[in-house]
Amino acid sequence: MGLSAYKAFLGLTAVGLTVATFAPYIVAIARGSLKPHVFSWVIWGATTFVVFLAQLDEDGGAGAWAVGVFGCINLAIALLAYVKRGDATITRTDWWFLIAATLALPLWYLTSEPLWAVVILTIVDLLGFGPTVRRAIEMPDAESATIFALFALRYMLVLLALESYSVATVLFPAAIASAWVCLTVLLVMRRRRKKEAT
Repeated sequence: MGLSAYKAFLGLTAVGLTVATFAPYIVAIARGSLKPHVFSWVIWGATTFVVFLAQLDEDGGAGAWAVGVFGCINLAIALLAYVKRGDATITRTDWWFLIAATLALPLWYLTSEPLWAVVILTIVDLLGFGPTVRRAIEMPDAESATIFALFALRYMLVLLALESYSVATVLFPAAIASAWVCLTVLLVMRRRRKKEAT
């Protein structure tokens, strides 16, 4: 298997893992057993899809495929979270995260460099974790640590599948994989602490 075929295999594996991970997550949201924060998913959907376009511009190849699929699914989850009213508790801090992300999002368009677009979009996407981190601290059972760990794994596969390595192609998946790992650890720790307190 040549390098190009290997990268395509990893890219398709990341796409498959994305779809396989999201299927039970979406079902759980529809049933009401998981309650994602709509603001986080709106931010993640918008930024992830734009990063996908920037990665394509920088010849990210197969490594960008899963990022594009992830962006589309994120937007679908945001819509489902809104329809199901997954999180009715939206705080002032959540609004600040959404406003900061919304104000920063158009900045990518003003730059002619894909690198700066990815830097800005990575920062915006990380802001999207704010409302979910707050909820993970307050209501650790409202999300799935297993699914978040799979999100991190998927971004690690994206990194391996990239056909061109540069800051513009690597920054976003590396930063977001790290954020998912941290969020997974936070959920596990908060659940353990909650269990010990009862």
